[in-house]
Amino acid sequence: MATTGDSLDDPASEGDYDYRSDDVDRPGMVDDLETLLDGDVRFDDYSRQLYATDASAYEVTPVGVVFPTSTDDVVAAVEYCADRGIPVLPRGGGTSLAGQTVNEAVVVDFSRHMTDVLAVDPGEGRARAHPGVNLGDLNAELEPHDLKFAPDPAWGDKSALGGAIGNNSTGSHSLKYGKTDAYVEEVEAVLADGTVTTFGEVSLEALRAGADPDGDIESRIYAEVCRIIDEEADEVAERYPDMKRNVSGYNLDMLIDEAETGSVNLARLLAGSEGTLALVTEATVSLEPVPETKAVALLTYDDLLDAMEDVEPILEHDPAAVEVMDDVLLGLARETAEFADVVGMLPEGTDSVLLVEFYADSNADGQQKVADLIADRVPDGDPAVAPDEGAADYTVDPRRARSAMEAHDAETRAKFWKMRKSGLPILLGRTTDDKHLAFIEDTAIPAANLPDYVADFQELLEDFETRTTYYAHAGPGVLHIRPLVNTKTVEGIAEMEAIADAATDLVVKYNGSVSGEHGDGHARTQWNRKLYGDRLWTTFRDLKTAFDPDWLLNPGNVCGYADDEPMPDRTPERAAAFDMTENLRFGADYEFDAGFDPALDWDNENGFQGMVELCHGCGGCRGPQDTTGGVMCPTYRASQEEITSTRGRANLLRQAMSGDLDDEEQFDVEFMHEVLDLCIGCKGCSKDCPSEVDLAKLKAEVTHEHHQRHGASLRDRLFANIDTLNAVGSALAPLSNLASKVPGARTVMEKTLGIAADRSLPTFHRESLLDWFESRGGAQVPVTDADRRVLLVPDSHTNYNDPDVGKAAVEVLEAANVHVDVPEDVTGSGRPPFSKGFIETARDRARENVAALAPRVREGWDVVVVEPSDAVMMQSDYRDLLSGDDVDDVSSNTYGVMEYLDTFRLDERLAVDAPATSLTYHGHCHQKATNKDHHAVGVLRRAGYDVDPLDSGCCGMAGSFGYEAEHYSMSQAIGNILFEQVDASPGDQVVAPGASCRTQLGDEFDEEPPTPIEQVAAALT
Repeated sequence: MATTGDSLDDPASEGDYDYRSDDVDRPGMVDDLETLLDGDVRFDDYSRQLYATDASAYEVTPVGVVFPTSTDDVVAAVEYCADRGIPVLPRGGGTSLAGQTVNEAVVVDFSRHMTDVLAVDPGEGRARAHPGVNLGDLNAELEPHDLKFAPDPAWGDKSALGGAIGNNSTGSHSLKYGKTDAYVEEVEAVLADGTVTTFGEVSLEALRAGADPDGDIESRIYAEVCRIIDEEADEVAERYPDMKRNVSGYNLDMLIDEAETGSVNLARLLAGSEGTLALVTEATVSLEPVPETKAVALLTYDDLLDAMEDVEPILEHDPAAVEVMDDVLLGLARETAEFADVVGMLPEGTDSVLLVEFYADSNADGQQKVADLIADRVPDGDPAVAPDEGAADYTVDPRRARSAMEAHDAETRAKFWKMRKSGLPILLGRTTDDKHLAFIEDTAIPAANLPDYVADFQELLEDFETRTTYYAHAGPGVLHIRPLVNTKTVEGIAEMEAIADAATDLVVKYNGSVSGEHGDGHARTQWNRKLYGDRLWTTFRDLKTAFDPDWLLNPGNVCGYADDEPMPDRTPERAAAFDMTENLRFGADYEFDAGFDPALDWDNENGFQGMVELCHGCGGCRGPQDTTGGVMCPTYRASQEEITSTRGRANLLRQAMSGDLDDEEQFDVEFMHEVLDLCIGCKGCSKDCPSEVDLAKLKAEVTHEHHQRHGASLRDRLFANIDTLNAVGSALAPLSNLASKVPGARTVMEKTLGIAADRSLPTFHRESLLDWFESRGGAQVPVTDADRRVLLVPDSHTNYNDPDVGKAAVEVLEAANVHVDVPEDVTGSGRPPFSKGFIETARDRARENVAALAPRVREGWDVVVVEPSDAVMMQSDYRDLLSGDDVDDVSSNTYGVMEYLDTFRLDERLAVDAPATSLTYHGHCHQKATNKDHHAVGVLRRAGYDVDPLDSGCCGMAGSFGYEAEHYSMSQAIGNILFEQVDASPGDQVVAPGASCRTQLGDEFDEEPPTPIEQVAAALT
């Protein structure tokens, strides 16, 4: 039974409301909404800009953002906006590729509070959840029952259930599972006037009984649905493509099909509606069993069109997925260290591959399915050469595959799948003005028509003199195609629209869909009229009017704007449609002004600007709090605030430098505090972000300029010069260690310097590592007898605060017959000033160290560093500060100590006793970001330890960050995610290589854990 929210008695006027006006009373709106909602209400400039973009090419600044905690909050927000004629836009993860989640509206973000799995019924195979729950979290709840929500969009662990419904999402395994609509059983929804209702299965008899075109909103919806069933069935049957993958327009084909059974499910009518019909506040979905096992075949082809010809015959084998990779994608994968070996195994001349996956009841079943496929599709000889070319009955073998590779174990299957996805990050990592944009990227074509469609499309792109790549879901006919287009020029924008127009013509010609996966949004709504014809276009608009009489729910999407909406510069036939060339993030009038000359080297096609503009908005940085894996983005995981995500910071920095915010906003004290301050510099985004946005480096650059303009605080200068402080503290030890123990001293430090009173401070050692090394007489392994020569750089922490770790490194290296020297002229890498934005100070330190080390490196010495952040500073960040052969030589020959042992297998020479202790290993975020974290695990295991490597992110300490009073609570919130992982690990002893990590863990568990090198030293006989 439908219910209506209580009437609202608030101070704001009702009726006509110019929400577009720059003079709109946003503070008044905030006051009004805050009295009505329990959730947060944000109409400030930063929040509005944060929600101006999604993962698409579009940007529209919203009216404001609300974060509901309940259906009552949603009702209050919708009623308030309905009374004033203000549009409303529901949003989940903001991962839409067509622009569905950006609009000039009040954004209702469900991903902050309404994220619960409310009930799971394994017996019925159903689950009920809020719309903001991540699909990854939903499936984690279902895993103990061997069930899953079947649709698997690529960003499933970042995408919300409500978004999956709104976009009618699917994924790589749609051959088995279809789209989201098949799994939506019932929804609680808030209609455009604030009415709360439940949509689910209803008989046609009950539907007709409740239909009244002059009644309340629900009765009018019923009436229009009945009219469509009665009057439009033939048109729907004629115009809708007959294929599994179609998410263009409203879901009328499913409605008509269901009507033939005597009942319809109105909840499924909301699937693919992109928030234009109602706001879903709860959803009940059906579930599928998790398959017992899987098997994969990788078929290779000489040409993309050969692969396309083979798709239809492969489908006869009932695969769960068929994915294509063309020569461009394989070339990109070949350039990566991770996949070069896999691509290298492909036969010479391989142009394209098809990845075919089967679900199986057992390993034997999977192996048989793969064997049957290979026997059917891979010829014994050359498929392009007949036995006798001179014979009259010359034929070409229709089996077009060149060869096949198999994968039956989970590790190899995962590697094949990851290779399929490896090229997209490189596509998205372009820093030029030409971008691979998602505006026709998921056209869907019946498999039988794919070869002709691809051939025609290749000719089309040749006409436009641009290029693309073809990949993704060949089985259901959905190819991801992203032409290279520059929308910063008028010509580029015109080309973009012309390509889309021509592509739509091809789609219609080959009985396909404009969108088989990612929906209409700003990118494709205008083509629905061409795809479906005027009659169904009008039907879409009539359905929209029934659900949303004032056209306030995400207006413009699916079926355009209301008839009375002002549409300047439009032709009459397009007056009511979205224009895909409007509201582009990078348009012809786009301008960029950093406001300063960058101090770091930005080695890409467009320099500093290229990095600032690099984020494409996929939301990969929005890992949920209880989701592990990868480093990025620790502050978002702890806070669930968009502004703390890499996407949020990158967007605001770009918007500040492109004029969307006030002039030179990026240097404002508030901007630094609100936007960049909580970036902890873990560098996880430089690895985990598909585009490899390096926010830590961006922060260092902008902070440096901020210092130049506004100066730096005493605390920042103190931490930037921590090497000097450590040297003084060491010289004054043990008195320096007693100073912080004086009653009241910690409180004074917090009030005067802002150093958290609850944080443990480092201990100073009177005898530094360098002092110890000199007192022992230097190296113990003569250089003439040694297998290798190492310069063990005494980083500041190891030298003054924890020399025992350095001693362990020397002991292990010498046990491996390495000649070790600890140079006196290199103490500290420059990491502290670099992290605090003192770039010139860091550059001076780097220059001094390179000058000292380069001559010896060229003599055959290797550089080894104990502290991970200092090692990565010398390996990676030095190249941003300096150029030339000297820095290249030093950076290329610098290693973390465990990396060094593993790279050259030096640990295999060690005599060790098998330890009885099992270890829980937490790696340093800088090492993870540079793919160097695995070395310690290998060495520890060869030393005899049972090691459980945590798939953990940053510990939250992040150098000085965790010492700073205003950051202490965030540091602890990030740390709590790690602490839970440690508690769940079976290891007896935690080990961690980083000083910051050990401080964080020590404060939590009352004992600072040892480093991996100390554990190796302890195992020596």
